[in-house]
Amino acid sequence: MFESIAVVGATGAVGQIICKLLEERQFPLKRIKFLASERSAGKRIRFCGQEHVVQKLEPGAFEEVDLAISSTPDEVAGWFVPEAVRQGCVVVDESACWRMDPNVPLVIPEVNGEAIRRHRGIIASPNCSTTQMVQVLKPLHDAARVRRVVVSTYQAASGAGAAARRELDEGARAWLAGQPYTYHEFAHPLAFNCIPQIGRPKHRAYTSEEMKMVYETHKILEDDSIQICPTCVRVPVANCHSESILVETERKVTVEEARELLAATPGLVVVDDLDRKQYPMPIHGDGRDETFVGRIREDLSSPNGLALWCVSDNLRKGAATNAVQIAEWMVAHLVEPRCESSS
Repeated sequence: MFESIAVVGATGAVGQIICKLLEERQFPLKRIKFLASERSAGKRIRFCGQEHVVQKLEPGAFEEVDLAISSTPDEVAGWFVPEAVRQGCVVVDESACWRMDPNVPLVIPEVNGEAIRRHRGIIASPNCSTTQMVQVLKPLHDAARVRRVVVSTYQAASGAGAAARRELDEGARAWLAGQPYTYHEFAHPLAFNCIPQIGRPKHRAYTSEEMKMVYETHKILEDDSIQICPTCVRVPVANCHSESILVETERKVTVEEARELLAATPGLVVVDDLDRKQYPMPIHGDGRDETFVGRIREDLSSPNGLALWCVSDNLRKGAATNAVQIAEWMVAHLVEPRCESSS
């Protein structure tokens, strides 16, 4: 289907994982190019045994490119994506730029893959914190209709970029050595601390990150009636976001039924044995493509409530993996894929 593809933002943290996944999962293609900012142009990327020179991202870069998988800042996606589409390229975009555009499907393949068929050249991948939550909500919503969600996120430094992850490491070392350290990526020290703000002030004292979880969940599940109260917190964890989720449904879902529903959902892994101290943790999710869910229990304050805990690698399923899976869905459902060697 896609003879020629481009990875945009190929030298970034998410872009590097996209490249790795395309190779590991043997995505069917004939030609591939790697695009990045002028600063990164000229670097070399090894893909399927061959070295490729990273090219500068510019308007003419998408001639004869069928598919682009992109991880760039919002403002970059804002100018290059329409130009790529005009040249006949389909873009799977990781940025927040196009997510809420009514003409752009917002997709988690295991949740709403069929929405891909409605694309007009752009397919958006959700925010990382939204993705893992909606994966958990979907089977419960289908079975018993979700009415209300209270979610608190514990988001890793890597979600703020590679520089933020380095600052966590360097700040921790400085703190342990009793030395001062100046943070640039965060407004407050992150090492041995929690910062209850991710994003800018957005709506009624909620942040932009929190409102993304509201708006994106409504769009993906196609149900604006779901009430969502989010609190997003940056925590001193290198990678993998965790979430505490309280779900209220129209009819009661027992713990046993919830475990069965979640375990049967593609992309979810249930790890839930409190007696044996088994539950999802960031150290277990790091480098994995699945979303892990556990601590499943009845809400003591609501007859139709469930409390859960989930963990996901925000750079993989929260970003790179989801984008590659969107491309794979298109190959699997629109044409017969052919296994061909890369060049």
